[in-house]
Amino acid sequence: MNIVSGSGLALSAGGVVGYLVGVAAPFPGRAFSLTAVMVGVTLLAVGRSDAAEATA
Repeated sequence: MNIVSGSGLALSAGGVVGYLVGVAAPFPGRAFSLTAVMVGVTLLAVGRSDAAEATA
């Protein structure tokens, strides 16, 4: 596992935990947990891709 997919997994897990805590007890800034999940899933997908960038 490389650093990008590892950080994506950690960010997604943290976002899910933040969301669950926000459902139980609302706190300021809880909407950032959804952003963390979206960014984490994106980083996880980018980290798992093996395709090299095409050159012109």
